[in-house]
Parts: sequence; C-alpha cells; structure tokens
Amino acid sequence: MRQLGHMREVWPGEPYPLGGTWDGVGTSFAVFSEVAERIELCLFHDDGSEERLDLPEVDGFVWHGYLPGIAPGQRYGYRVHGPYDPSRGYRSNPAKLLLDPYAKAIEGELRWNEAVFPYHFTDPAKINTVDSAPYMPKNVVINPFFEWGNDRSPRTPYHQTVIYEAHVRGLTMRHPSVPEEQRGTYAGIGHPAVIDHLLSLGVTAVELMPVHHFVPEHFLVARGLTNYWGYNTMAYLAPHGAYSSAGQRGEQVLEFKAMVRALHEAGIEVILDVVYNHTAEGDHMGPTLGFRGIDNSAYYRLHDGDRRYYLDYTGCGNSLNVRSPHALQLIMDSLRYWVLDMHVDGFRFDLAAALARELHDVDRLSAFFDLIQQDPVISQVKLIAEPWDVGPGGYQVGNFPPLWTEWNGKYRDSVRDFWRGTGSALPEFASRLAGSADLYASSGRRPVASINFVTCHDGFTLNDLVSYNRKHNEENGEENRDGTDDNRSWNCGAEGPVEDPEIVRLRHRQRRNFLTTLFLSQGVPMISHGDELGRTQRGNNNAYCQDNDISWVDWSLARTENGLLDFVRALSRLRREHPVFQRRRFFAGRTHEDNRRDLVWLTPAGAEMSAGDWHTGYAKSMGVYLNGEAITEPGPRGERIVDDSFLLLINAHHEDMTFTLPGAEFAASWVVVLDTNDDTPREDPYPDEQLAPGTQVEVTSRSIQVLRHPRRVV
Repeated sequence: MRQLGHMREVWPGEPYPLGGTWDGVGTSFAVFSEVAERIELCLFHDDGSEERLDLPEVDGFVWHGYLPGIAPGQRYGYRVHGPYDPSRGYRSNPAKLLLDPYAKAIEGELRWNEAVFPYHFTDPAKINTVDSAPYMPKNVVINPFFEWGNDRSPRTPYHQTVIYEAHVRGLTMRHPSVPEEQRGTYAGIGHPAVIDHLLSLGVTAVELMPVHHFVPEHFLVARGLTNYWGYNTMAYLAPHGAYSSAGQRGEQVLEFKAMVRALHEAGIEVILDVVYNHTAEGDHMGPTLGFRGIDNSAYYRLHDGDRRYYLDYTGCGNSLNVRSPHALQLIMDSLRYWVLDMHVDGFRFDLAAALARELHDVDRLSAFFDLIQQDPVISQVKLIAEPWDVGPGGYQVGNFPPLWTEWNGKYRDSVRDFWRGTGSALPEFASRLAGSADLYASSGRRPVASINFVTCHDGFTLNDLVSYNRKHNEENGEENRDGTDDNRSWNCGAEGPVEDPEIVRLRHRQRRNFLTTLFLSQGVPMISHGDELGRTQRGNNNAYCQDNDISWVDWSLARTENGLLDFVRALSRLRREHPVFQRRRFFAGRTHEDNRRDLVWLTPAGAEMSAGDWHTGYAKSMGVYLNGEAITEPGPRGERIVDDSFLLLINAHHEDMTFTLPGAEFAASWVVVLDTNDDTPREDPYPDEQLAPGTQVEVTSRSIQVLRHPRRVV
C-alpha cells in the first residue's frame, strides 16, 4: 500500500473538538492518548492507497493537526506508537489501525483475521506486527449540516409516556409497505406506514436498541452467526453504518437525522439504548480495534495486580473505566452530541450499575451520576437505567438518583409470577400495580420512576411467555446453555405451538391479562416490538445472534392477530383518556372530604382487604378501586384533576370466581368496559349493562374485568 505522508501540508490545529471535524474548508483531527509517543493519521483513498501523516502537536495529551482540503467522505484511522507491555497495561502497537473514539461515521465491516489481534494465536506472548488495516472498517469525516426545519422534541411528560422498544432492523425487515431497499434501516423506521402503526398504538416514544456503531464477536462469526442486538459498541458518536439505506460515507448520519425528524413530526420521541459499560474489544484475548491501542488503561478497568487482565462487571470481557476523566469525557461528549446534533430525546443505559462503580461498590452518587445531574443538556432528557450488572451487589433496582427512571425488573418478575399462579404473589403484585412505592417513594421519586414491562428484547416474547416453560435456544449454537432459566413463564398445558382450542383460548387470555396489567399499572408502560401482533421467537429467549425471521417482526400477523392488535390499541386509548391510570404521585390511601379514598383493595366479596387477606398464600384474586374524584395532584394549569372511577376485578385463580361489587359508598352504578375473556374492550356499553352495588359478577378464571363509574358532573 502506497504511503504518501511527505506530500501533504499539516497545520497545528487545535486540541478541541476531539475527532475529525470538518469546518467547510478543511478538517481538524484530535485524539487523546497519554501513553503515545507519536500518532500517525492515516488517510485512505479510493484507489486503495494509505497516506500516513504525523499529528504535529500535543496539548494535555491530545494529539492534533489540521488538514486543509480534507472534506466529508474522507476515510481515516490512527496508528499509535508507544510502549507495549501488557503486564503493566500498555498495549500500543502501530501495526494496528485504530478507530477514532470520536468518529461520527464508520464505513465497512470488521473482517476477522489474526491481524486484528495484538498477539499470535500460536504464541500469545509474542506481539503481532502484521498490519490490520486491510481488515478494519474506517472512520469517515462527515458533513454536520442538516436541514432540521422547525424540528423540536415532543417532550411528552413521563406520566403520559408509552414506550415501544424496537430493533431498527428487526422491526421493518418484513414490513410489506416499506420499500425493500429501506427495510432494516433508519429510513424504514421513519416510513409513514411504521409511524402510523406506532401512532395507532398510542406510542409516544420509540426506544431503539443499540445504534452506536458495533461489531460482531469473533466466536459468533465463526459459527455463522452475528451480533444482532448490537450490544458490542466500538464508536459512541457514530450511527451504525449497516442500518443506512443510502450509504456509509456519512449518509448514515443524514438518514438517522431524517428518521428523528419524521418521528418528531408525528409527536414520537426517540430514546437510544446505549452501551457505555463495555466495548467490543473484549478481554485480554480480544482484538485491538481502537481504545485498547490508543490508551488501554485510560479507557478500561484493569486489575491492580497483573494489568494484563480486565475487570469485568458486564460479562462481556471488559468494563469502561468511568474513574478516568477521559473516559467520562467521552461518555458525556457522546451523550451531548446525540442530544444536540442528532436531536434524540433520551437514553436507556445498558447495565447502568456498571457505570456507577467506584472501586468495587455500586455508589448511587458516583462521578458519572454527579456529572449527569449538573449537565444542563443531558439532565433535561429522559434517563432510563437498566439497574443491574453482573458484578457483586449489581442488582440495584430502586437505588438510582431522583432524575432517573428504571427498568423495573421486580415489576416484570412479580407480574409474571402472579399470572402463572405462583402462591403468595398477591401482595407484591399489588405493589407493582400501584406504582412500586416501596422501591421509589423513600428517595423522593414518583411512580414514573418505574418503567414497567413484562417482556423486552432479552427473554421470551409475550406470545412465548404463555407458550413455553423452557427456553429453546438450540439455534444459537451453544447446546441450549445460553439464556436465562428463570423465565417465570407458563405454557398453559403444552410446550410450543398447539391446536387444542382450550389451550389456545387460555394463552390468548393470558396475553390480554399481561397487557391489561401493564397499561393499567401506575408508572410508564413499555411494550416490546411485535408483542401487539403475537410475535414468536419459537421459544428462543436469547435471540441476540439471530438476524433472521426468528427475531424479525412478522407483519403478516397483523391480519391473523388483528384481535390482539385492536385490543392493545383500545387498552392504550383507555389509559390515555383517563388520568387515574397516569398518576404523577403515589396513592395516599387517606380519606378525602367525600369520605372516599384514592385507592381501596377489596376481597372478591366486596369487603376491604384485611392484613389476614394479604397473607393468605393461596389468594389469587382481588378487587382494586381507583377513585377518579380523589386525584390529589394538580393539572398542568393548576386545576384539580377529576376522572371517572374504576374497579378492577382481577382473578388469577384457575377457576371462575364470583365477585360482589362494593357498596354504594364507592359508586351508584358500574359498567363493564373491558373483559380479558373477550377479544376486545367494549367502548360504548349499553345502559342496561349498568350494575348496581352488591351485584354479583362472574369473572372467568385467569382474567380481568374493568368496570367504570362516570364522574359526577358539578
């Protein structure tokens, strides 16, 4: 490969901003490395040649230079000269082309070859000096300018938010209305047919699984698989190139922005699932792709004794060193870039407990959270934590600071346990239904701190949750050892697909039970893409490596499962139209001036639950009274919020149950608006369906009825 480094003029430039930044005339390049003795900028040309140029200046360990005439579309990388002594944490190796930590676009795919590793396979102690450039993707200089027009964030309040977790590729790969060349891309997500579907569900925010540029692991590629989910980041400012329908020489940035603009025009926020806890370079046997070769100890947590090895709180081989100011700066700069330049509306932090670790403990006031708290940009968007990691003490549900919301794993587990018939599940189920005050109230947080979900990308789909007792991950190539065994699922009597009409009816009822519980719980509901269509992964509960029809949403289900789809739409509308299901404060439980309380738990006999009722291990049924005239929080203009009152009759027992409606002090009459034993809610009940206090109501086994009492007109 030709090297033409002597032919081009390089100006000193400035140490900020980091990355390759075009200003309309030329491009500034800046990269941090405290261990480097020399850094070469490598420019790659269309004829296949590589041009190497020394960055001429270094200030505060930032190496920088400015090249006139370098324009958007230019491909580049770095080579770092410095010490190589893995036992002391040094891994500089100029034979390895390195990705820019601040790259805003990346072209090409990583081609797995021994050359991208820092050692020889036959002799791991020997440094590998084979050039890795032919096998590496390349950074790309981008044009940052975009016509945003009047774009602005919808900024939906948390209590009115409905989140839809989606995979860019999986959501649209089989969508018949999306042009074939746009399927599986940012353009596909922004297509009117997809947006119309989201709006029909009442979705206010799309939470996209990782779109930071990622690479598949070596062992997966060797098995003919790939990292489909994308939790294997290599560039925190670059949208994943393979999700672009228009090209990878910067077009992916423009296409991502166009997707955001289209979603915003529809009133839908964009939340990114971000993976700042580890990178794709893995453990000490992993490749050298960027961070490791630029400054290993600045970016990664290393063992204090033998610094060849990495501390691993993620189960992925390494942990980002958030104690390092430079690693912290990268995270914060990345977050601000996605908000300010890419206009995203929030973030869901994968394995967020790993980011909080100082030494070996999870500290809710760690440096990372302190920085988020005081940042005027990031603190104003939606912040969602996955509140666990794989390290000691890593399960931290309820322990994040006030600005944060959390994926509530306890909600998922207790709701699953309740509906599969686990004994003694009633008290915790009630707490989750009411907003999980036991987890969040003591720290000054509100019900919206709880992101409620029954299913997500990780685990069974909703359809599989009621169809399988065991995982079926054989196609992952790990002899079904991967994925959790703690599914808390129930197959309703037979494993997998069946034709037995009784089992099918029960499964459909269970799906509706889960969805009704989700939408009528206090907190923020999140549904996983395709669950509204009855999507199946054929029992695979760890489809992270399946980029095929196992994971892709089958849109033909919109015809065969139209009853479920209509049910979800009606549920979402019921929640949206009634503030009693969207409370911003926890239930007080106290008596109001009209001698009624905001929340009352009832036995099937219509009496208030006693302490003994709660501790009856076999109890699986209860009534829940929600007083719409006792919402103590003010409306957006300070007005008193008044709503209809609702009565939930919940029967998780395996037999039908007779419920007695409570006395006239609760309501003069009730009408049934939803029954999970039916396919769809009844929107306009007839007058002769009004039920008087004390009426006995038959509630089918494993089902919910929702009754409404209209508010008094004053």
